[in-house]
Amino acid sequence: MDTTTTPADDRHLPVLLRTCVDLLTPALSHDGAVYVDGTLGMAGHALAVLDAAPLARLVGIDRDAQALELARERLTRAGHGDRITLVHATYDEIPEVLADLGIAAADGVMMDLGLSSFQIDTRERGFSYAQDAPLDMRMDTDSDGPTAADLLRELPEQEIARLLKDYGDERFARRIAQRIVAQREQAPLTRSGELVTLLESAIPAATRAGGGHPAKRTFQALRIAVNEELEILTRALEGALTSLAVGGRLVVESYHSGEDRLVKTALTRATRSTAPPGLPVELEEHRPRFENLVRGALRADDEEIARNARSASVRLRAVVRSRPDI
Repeated sequence: MDTTTTPADDRHLPVLLRTCVDLLTPALSHDGAVYVDGTLGMAGHALAVLDAAPLARLVGIDRDAQALELARERLTRAGHGDRITLVHATYDEIPEVLADLGIAAADGVMMDLGLSSFQIDTRERGFSYAQDAPLDMRMDTDSDGPTAADLLRELPEQEIARLLKDYGDERFARRIAQRIVAQREQAPLTRSGELVTLLESAIPAATRAGGGHPAKRTFQALRIAVNEELEILTRALEGALTSLAVGGRLVVESYHSGEDRLVKTALTRATRSTAPPGLPVELEEHRPRFENLVRGALRADDEEIARNARSASVRLRAVVRSRPDI
């Protein structure tokens, strides 16, 4: 796909779009309401929310400067240019971004985790195992942080295996790590095509035949490690919850078991009473700060999955702030 000419509208299908809009807009119906999209991407969710909540303003955050500019063009073209403030940052910086803008609290926060279609389709980023490109995988190409090639060249074998197992649920993590270390003694892996070839030889033929593309889990694990996605998510969840006004809503979509565990843990803690066991009366300071908006995690239905394969793994969780911090 030519990512330089394809409109942003066509590059990414927002997952569970109607559900997200329905969950967020009740908190955005008053004049001056603030909606924070912490993972703005191609602005698919943000555009739909702004359309449905005409009194709200958007603070859009993304670590990908190129995506921010494409989102700005899209939102301006849709007539929302005077209602948006876009910030180049990671979404664990929501409290700092709001403070810099003089905003006391947000009324709605959205986090759509993982990788966007735009990033996958931008060949030179090295996210895709379907196209040969430099092994970069940084979401913020202005960052001086390590690339995927750097990790594969520098990390010990045991650490590579851990990353593949923990972040990619890769059954053959140790075997792949051994092959990577053996390969780099001859020449380091620098391109996605080289890594794909190694993975095809490392993973047994029977697994390759029925387990999807053999590179999928390794590429996912490397992307998560390069961008420190789980570490940032842990901080971002607490920051987003702290930043919500009473009545404010947080919606999070995750696509990986590690992400969803972190989201579930944070939201369970926020919606649970802190009263000691056996206390006859629950004091105000022990009441939960948040209430669940959905039961468990919502999934995409068969119709959406058929239309958008990315939605197959989504888990959506949402809460509303029920009382202020004490």
